Amino acid sequence: MSTSPISAAQPDASGQNSSARIIFASFIGTAIEFYDFYVYATAAALVIGPVFFPHSSATAQALSAFVTFGIAFVARPIGSFLFGHFGDRIGRKSTLVASLLVMGLSTTLIGFVPGYDAIGSLAPILLCVLRFGQGIGLGGEWGGAALLATENAPAGKRGWFGMFPQLGPSIGFLASNGLFFALAMSLSDEQFRSWGWRVPFLVSSVLVALGLYVRLKIAETPAFQAAIERKERVKVPIATLLSQHWLPTVLGALAMVVCYTLFYNATTFSLSYGVSALHIPRQTFLGLLCIAVVFMALATPLSARASDRFGRKPVLITGIIAAILSGFTTAPLLGSGEPLLVLLFLVIQLFLMGVTFAPMGALLPELFPTNVRYTGAGVAYNLGGILGASVAPYIAQLLAAHGGLPWVGAYVSVAAAVSLIGVLCMRETRDTHLM
Repeated sequence: MSTSPISAAQPDASGQNSSARIIFASFIGTAIEFYDFYVYATAAALVIGPVFFPHSSATAQALSAFVTFGIAFVARPIGSFLFGHFGDRIGRKSTLVASLLVMGLSTTLIGFVPGYDAIGSLAPILLCVLRFGQGIGLGGEWGGAALLATENAPAGKRGWFGMFPQLGPSIGFLASNGLFFALAMSLSDEQFRSWGWRVPFLVSSVLVALGLYVRLKIAETPAFQAAIERKERVKVPIATLLSQHWLPTVLGALAMVVCYTLFYNATTFSLSYGVSALHIPRQTFLGLLCIAVVFMALATPLSARASDRFGRKPVLITGIIAAILSGFTTAPLLGSGEPLLVLLFLVIQLFLMGVTFAPMGALLPELFPTNVRYTGAGVAYNLGGILGASVAPYIAQLLAAHGGLPWVGAYVSVAAAVSLIGVLCMRETRDTHLM
């Protein structure tokens, strides 16, 4: 039994399942959660090292900051196991509300943690605990948001509906980076390092309240309601996933690697390298990133439309091949230190991130049946994060220090090739019915 495209597109009796409400709820949640996540990524590149890790070497500070950055990516699969279990057992809506609360609380509290100078080694310990909490919350967010969109999508428009959670990262990043940019322009370096960097973390509490209001207004998805009526829920979704659906989980994770590597190479690593090694002013580089991420946002709907028309695999293969080639632009463009060439590098990387990321909102849910779809999509998405993002800034920092930017570019190309293998090995999912 498949979900009716007519019932999916139209509101229920209470009006809670209207397309506009579903689109906004799936978008706003990921925008807020990725805002929270990117606030930390930007802070890790700019200030976390000197505030929480008082090493004498700037490189050692950056590496320590990027270790804490990676902790959340280790936590994210745990979050996808935890929230996926309840999302497949009790429903998408309540689980999405819980994940937003965990993420928002962790982010807000980071803004209150004193630095190393105030409480010593307790400071980095608290930071790591809260960073782990961020990962847990985000691990449960994306899969539910993608299911909220795709399980309500009309026939032939699943890629388009699945695109709206994928827009969340662009908007979340723009809001995060824009706020840091405004602070960098209005505060002195001493003010920014003393208290200014905490402001974006505290703003999260207001955004989370907005997200909760929207999420509490939505209804359960038709596909999950049908699964309840057919008594198809399983007791332990993760056990069913690993025993019966391990291959699409692995392939989905491999497909995600290119997205993460492109993004965090272009943002977290490049920001750190541009400010510390190329001596580009912090506010200038943040401004360049704000411009470049607009191209990521523009690529997202274009790629989503193309995936509905031509299929998920052709769009992804095209984008991934371009990403492999983009690795060769790292040294000549980023390494030039010229703002316009650096901007071109950032635009290329983030545009391709949008191209490869957009189809994932539909593809990953399409790989799994309803009774393990929340768990499966979330686990694949977040395992890809461990492979492609958790260590990406750290590895890029090491490669830049020991081999130079050509090695960083080679790393991007190899990561994209890993995703190409995963996509080539998976089936086309465009015409899959979400039962």
